[in-house]
Amino acid sequence: MDQRTLRNIFGQFASGVTVITCANTAGEPHGATVTAFTAVSMEPRLCQVTLTRKSKACSYLGDAPFAVNILAADQLDTAMHFAGKPQRTEPVWDSAGIAPALSGNAATLTCSPWASYDGGDHIIFIGESLDATVDATKDPLLFYRSTFHDLGATSGTTAWNGCLDDPHSGWFDAAASFTPLHLQLAQAAS
Repeated sequence: MDQRTLRNIFGQFASGVTVITCANTAGEPHGATVTAFTAVSMEPRLCQVTLTRKSKACSYLGDAPFAVNILAADQLDTAMHFAGKPQRTEPVWDSAGIAPALSGNAATLTCSPWASYDGGDHIIFIGESLDATVDATKDPLLFYRSTFHDLGATSGTTAWNGCLDDPHSGWFDAAASFTPLHLQLAQAAS
């Protein structure tokens, strides 16, 4: 399978857009737009970001604290800026935490380095979230099929409504037992 085909297949998975920020070797803020971000663990509070080995940010993250700036829908210029297409308006930095972060995000996680792993042509960085901020009034910026999107209109239904496997009302535990529907019908008929 060629790389373009694989990239198109990966592009079928819609994701949020983040900018991973840290300090460069001169101590100045640096960032890279990244869609490969995910939560890893609630306790300890771990998240994962994956950066191409070719990026400057990858070389700065080795054992450095970093921030995961989860971009808001109105931060397309910020995403483009840190994807290597500088914009007229410079990003606004917040340097209050252990790593430089951006202002105006939907959410920000400030992380200390936890571990890093070989990911082929990428490096997988795990960070422990030491601080987090959220602006619940902002929708996230999304990336799907190689283009940016916003969340769109809110749906009146959600996948979890009425589901017994809802993480908010409790997962099925190890003691749960299930009777296949055809056996329930057979038992009811007898």
